[in-house]
Amino acid sequence: MQPMHQIPARGGLDYDETPFLAIWEVTQSCDLACKHCRAAAQPLPHPDELTHAEGKALIDQIAAMHIPIFVFTGGDPLKRKDVFELIRYAADKGVQVAVTPSATPLLTREAIFKMKEAGLVRLGISLDGSTPEIHDAFRGMPGAWARTIQAIEWANEAGIPIQVHSTISRHNVHDLDNLCNLFEKLAIVMWNVFFLVPVGRGQLADLLSGEEFEQVFGKIYELSQRVSFQIKTTEAMHYRRYLLQHNLEERRMGHSHPHAPAQAYEPGAPTADAKTRNMGWATRRVNDGKGFMFISHVGHVYPSGFLPIYAGNIRETPLAEIYREAPIFKSLRDTSQLEGKCGVCEYKEICGGSRARAYALTGDPLAQEPCCIYQPRNWTPRQQGEPAAICQPEQSGVVAPL
Repeated sequence: MQPMHQIPARGGLDYDETPFLAIWEVTQSCDLACKHCRAAAQPLPHPDELTHAEGKALIDQIAAMHIPIFVFTGGDPLKRKDVFELIRYAADKGVQVAVTPSATPLLTREAIFKMKEAGLVRLGISLDGSTPEIHDAFRGMPGAWARTIQAIEWANEAGIPIQVHSTISRHNVHDLDNLCNLFEKLAIVMWNVFFLVPVGRGQLADLLSGEEFEQVFGKIYELSQRVSFQIKTTEAMHYRRYLLQHNLEERRMGHSHPHAPAQAYEPGAPTADAKTRNMGWATRRVNDGKGFMFISHVGHVYPSGFLPIYAGNIRETPLAEIYREAPIFKSLRDTSQLEGKCGVCEYKEICGGSRARAYALTGDPLAQEPCCIYQPRNWTPRQQGEPAAICQPEQSGVVAPL
């Protein structure tokens, strides 16, 4: 029988061969100073960042691997003068490109329409608060909230699907309802709820406890039942476990009907009822290094931008070889190597825990998810000598009720 971690992912992709999503940090240059930033962005580009020719060669490799989604990120991609040419080159190769620009004066109506004309399929933009006070404090620049709202309106005008990214931590966890109300008015297609990994400028003090993760999961689940856009989580793989648990419970209670999960995230994905849209992610099984990879501004390849374990450089080794053969990638895709309660959890094939957060808090990328309080059926912490969760509430108290 084929091992579970080698069974092709839904949609036909074998994550041992091809990732569902690849992200290229086209530059580290950025004019913002966001509190959570992994990239330690700076105004000037790195002198050794990939050249235009090297960028095109990378796109050729992405096309050859048939990776469904390719994201240009940063820093701020608009700080790179050839970004429009690279979008067009990718589009001509049949590569679907999304871009995540920063909300700075570079993000003009002209730039948005120019990206659309070049072949952009989705615009990803960060919005971390329903008010300027919350968002601007997090992004480190007054006026960032207003620019973000304006950019979303321009993208709607251009007909570009909009995906909003929100980093959830102690500074904004009380604001989720207000954020959702705002997103409904802004006509977005997806809300990507990113759970903090304490790297870069991300601070451990801002990290929610395991109990608070569950509270936020409950709030996201509640919101997902009534909003018109898709909701997915990043670095909160155990939300998939939460989703499946609640779906099973609702079926037992007779409050649900069987349906096939939708193919979420892909540009042009069909709209469906809220539960169908969001359950699609519960079967996707993407994780750091497992259906996902990150290419840095200088060509270094990592399992994700938040898991800084070097796997190779595209200037020296073909991208496909790095993804398929690098020891760290192979280890992360082998769920039999997971440690602690993640290793025995009945949900490990669809969840697996955040490998980036495990590494950030323990130094071991295969350690158990530090912010998960779920107790697997075959897990007894006292016998195993492991804590139920490393992320614990602060002594000063937990966040405001959701």
